[in-house]
Amino acid sequence: MRSPLPRAVLTRLETGRVVVLSVLLGLLVGGLCILLRLVLDALHPLGAMLTGYSPPGTPGEGGLLMAFGDALPWGLLCLPFVGALYAWLVPAEPGAPLTQLVRGYHAGGTWPGLRAGLRTLVGTAVAYSAGLLVGRDSAFTMLGQIATRLLGRVTRLDAVETRTLTLAGAAAGLGAVLHAPLAAAVLIAEVLYRRFEFEVEVLMPCVLAAVVAYAVYGLGFGFAPLFSVPDVQVPALAQLPALIGVVLGVVLAGWLLLRAARLLPAQWSDGWARPVLGGVFGLLTAAVAFLGTPAVLGDGTGWLQLSVSGFLGPDAAGAGLWRWALLALGARLAFGGGIFPSVATGGLLGAGLGTLLGLDVAVAALVGSAAFLAVTLNAPVGASLLVVAWGGEALLPVALLAAGTAHLLSGESGLLPGQAISRARSRVHAAPTFAALPGTVRYVARRTPDTDTPGTPYDAPPGASSAGAAAPADAPASNEPELYRRAVPASWRGARVRLLALPPGVEVVGIVRDGSVRLPHAELRLTPEDELVFLARPDAYAALEGVLRLPGA
Repeated sequence: MRSPLPRAVLTRLETGRVVVLSVLLGLLVGGLCILLRLVLDALHPLGAMLTGYSPPGTPGEGGLLMAFGDALPWGLLCLPFVGALYAWLVPAEPGAPLTQLVRGYHAGGTWPGLRAGLRTLVGTAVAYSAGLLVGRDSAFTMLGQIATRLLGRVTRLDAVETRTLTLAGAAAGLGAVLHAPLAAAVLIAEVLYRRFEFEVEVLMPCVLAAVVAYAVYGLGFGFAPLFSVPDVQVPALAQLPALIGVVLGVVLAGWLLLRAARLLPAQWSDGWARPVLGGVFGLLTAAVAFLGTPAVLGDGTGWLQLSVSGFLGPDAAGAGLWRWALLALGARLAFGGGIFPSVATGGLLGAGLGTLLGLDVAVAALVGSAAFLAVTLNAPVGASLLVVAWGGEALLPVALLAAGTAHLLSGESGLLPGQAISRARSRVHAAPTFAALPGTVRYVARRTPDTDTPGTPYDAPPGASSAGAAAPADAPASNEPELYRRAVPASWRGARVRLLALPPGVEVVGIVRDGSVRLPHAELRLTPEDELVFLARPDAYAALEGVLRLPGA
């Protein structure tokens, strides 16, 4: 039924709904992030007790600027089991939290269910607490997506709202743990694509949700920056060659990382071999921690803080190279796919190179972080804003220079396999397609009925319906299955496909939503704007329409 309100009024109402939902989502994510931090703060000492080693942390997340203990050989033997558990809990499809977010968005808003999300959250929390190469941010990113699914169970969300709010929820969780809500919102809108493109339609909901979530999170733990960075100045012109050297060195390391990560065949990272390889990765981490340096344990943000403060000097490059090697080995298995592992690896490499070239170590570390993140995630603007949020506005020129150069030189590769090359290649922006239905089905423009009218065969003349279109007198009787298309009956709105009561001989073969046809998954919830495509014999479909005309049906 056509609304009597003008289109401009409807647009404002729809926009206002998204704004309200974004704010509510931010409140929900902020509260959940407080609970998640309390859980991680309780798990982290248990992991340190098990391995005998506690890496340094960041001031913003309550960490200490020093490491405690020595890696115990018998305690480190738990890492293979934790690695296998993580690889089992986080399968190749859909992948790590950030990969899930990107893949699901380009699949038209098709994300794993709540159970799969909780499973991924548990896996990331356990692996991070044990000291494997899993970023603390991964758990918060997953929590934001779970919050959107919880919100969807309370209020009905259409397809566009679900896509928008899922990104906004991820931005809210990421903004809380990064202590940089605006940078997180831009990064989420940018990380969807390999080229320099943005999902501008979702940027403002991401900003609203991230700001509100960080406001709630800050009430519990304060609003201190994630890193404690001394006052930095824009490098002098004489230091420009050293700055360029740091950027080029980090970009080369990132480019080599992307090539090395492809050495493991993709088919090995799935199926029964995945937990085995996860255990092997945990064993390699334990071997490096015992025979090399225990600094490889954790996501590395604490060591980045020490390098920014000038405590590591040239040794930062060695720590960065160890992390580079583990990141290259574990990328196919969803290890190191978040924000913090790339930030720490690039920052340590940048700090080591900056010390050798005579550049201010804080500037070199943060510039290295921006350049490396731009290479691995193809998000130069988000990486630059992160560095500015942590180190101050004086770093904006060099951060933009470093991230832009890195993105220009590194090409379109990245650690997120689900990234689309451009908006034109994304399914969200693709033209309507009916590939999910048989090739004989032709597209019929959407008809908005004034009432709950019965379905219409695809080959029926305009204005005809299955109930009112009479067959020609000389037409032979036929009971072959035909395709019918009708609006969702009022009694079916909000129901899941698996709950539909259909007579024998009638099946739902497609659901028209947002201009495209979707497969009728059992858990898909119908909305008033959907249209159903049935494959049914004429007599069976007539029986269905008769049931729908009954009072209360």
